[in-house]
Amino acid sequence: MIETVKELILDKRIVILGFGREGKSTYQLLERAGGYKELAIADLNPVKDSLPEYVQCICGEDYQDGLDNYDIVFKSPGVVLEKDLDQYSCHILSQTEVFFARYKNQIVGITGTKGKSTTTTLLYQILKSAGKKAVLAGNIGIPAFDMIDSIEEDSIVVFEMSSHQLEYMTVSPRIGTLLNIHEEHLDHYGTMEKYVAAKERIYKNMKKGDILFCNVENLPKAGACSAKIVSFPVKEQLNLVMVQENEPCITYKGDSFLIPTEEIQLVGAHNYLDIAVAYGIAKELAITNEEFKKGLLMYHPLPHRLEPIGTYGGITFYDDSISTICDTTMKALSSIKNVGTVLIGGMDRGIRYGELIEFLSENHVSHIILMEATGKRIYEEIGRDYKDFKNPQRLRLVKDLKEAVMLAKEITEKGTSCILSPAAASYGIFKNFEERGDVFKQYVKEL
Repeated sequence: MIETVKELILDKRIVILGFGREGKSTYQLLERAGGYKELAIADLNPVKDSLPEYVQCICGEDYQDGLDNYDIVFKSPGVVLEKDLDQYSCHILSQTEVFFARYKNQIVGITGTKGKSTTTTLLYQILKSAGKKAVLAGNIGIPAFDMIDSIEEDSIVVFEMSSHQLEYMTVSPRIGTLLNIHEEHLDHYGTMEKYVAAKERIYKNMKKGDILFCNVENLPKAGACSAKIVSFPVKEQLNLVMVQENEPCITYKGDSFLIPTEEIQLVGAHNYLDIAVAYGIAKELAITNEEFKKGLLMYHPLPHRLEPIGTYGGITFYDDSISTICDTTMKALSSIKNVGTVLIGGMDRGIRYGELIEFLSENHVSHIILMEATGKRIYEEIGRDYKDFKNPQRLRLVKDLKEAVMLAKEITEKGTSCILSPAAASYGIFKNFEERGDVFKQYVKEL
């Protein structure tokens, strides 16, 4: 990989666009490779790291103005380009693209609006417990370049892919997974069409012999994907079958696996579907049912994903701070038995809440506590546009998360559950959804 990068940057003027975790990872590898003609860092915020004098730092509001003065731009995923890609004369790429170009045939790429982290880490756990040489990387918080020393010729790289990482990709993984697409990140993309297009890049450059696991609602149009397509969930066709009657059962390529729901820590139909997708991929990688079950039983769910906090004052609290869209809140309320209270609201990114409002109207949850900007908007929309909303006295509007927890402790009936499942982003209020979940846990235990 080092030689690949060195050949790419030899005698070139290079700028790293965005100097967060991935930008710093890119810098470290470029320094190892060497051979570039010039190196610069461009970031909106000041660069506080101690760098050699020959590394130029371009910071401030106009940090993107001079990109065409360089031959290659390594763009970090979170940076939004100020112009369309075809308006630049420089070569804009990412470390993800360079990594995929080198290791494509060893990569399982997993994306989706929701469920990608669970599916990625579950598959990695299963492969590791089966004795495979597995490497975890990507949007899970591990920059690709940081893992190159861990990859051997027979390693399997399980790579979580965000829409930001996919946006300009020209390489697809050998095995790709598109779990779902829901309204999200419109503050970044502007339109749903652009967001969908970014997600679809996971298969746009697939070749014959590659495999795409894809939700039936997001299947490629005819001729848009050269890979073998495995659709899910499907009940009447071949492909990956998920049957949920008494116990959820998965069938793939004539092999079946009954999910041991009483023995695992993942709960809810949405998690069972993630397990089904991991099963299909695992079978493609020659994992036996016994090996799959062993890894599944060992798996511990990631924090802030319907994570049980504990029972306080007779109320069982769950942290589902990862929920930033309507669909995940609806799934949370459908997955946990005897929900007494749900906490909803956060940053307003302009997504539509009609589907969630209609679901809440029919749901039996006793108390719906609404907070922050989206909570207020939902409250006002119900009052204005949903005159037939059932039992509107369930709605309670508060200022913020602390007030929401205080009210929940007061009004939630003992023996029931209280779920934080915001259906909204945390930005502008908290650093990220992890911090929001941690603060929620702190409030619950303090109050």
